[in-house]
Amino acid sequence: MVEYDIKKGCAKNIEGDLLEKMMKEVFGNCAKDGDVLVSSYGALKRIEVKQISSTVLHVSTESGDQKDDAMILDTKRKLNIFVEKATGFDAKARMKRAQQKAKKGEL
Repeated sequence: MVEYDIKKGCAKNIEGDLLEKMMKEVFGNCAKDGDVLVSSYGALKRIEVKQISSTVLHVSTESGDQKDDAMILDTKRKLNIFVEKATGFDAKARMKRAQQKAKKGEL
């Protein structure tokens, strides 16, 4: 499970049913499993998303048996699109934040 920071002010974009709608928009499907939203797309047979707080989003993925490079790249792109929409941080900003946390020993 990967923990992503949510940009200040972006939590309102995923409150209530908005996170579920966003998953349906990006991945084409979404179901609720308790307090976890579950989807699948391309090379990922399971994508689990749970908003922990207004500042933290957990995303867990499980790969399928797909070995097609084009599908893997498309899947990674879609996952990045989803995480950017949900957190407000692009891949570069997420990497920078993770590096800063690692330096502080928070990871």
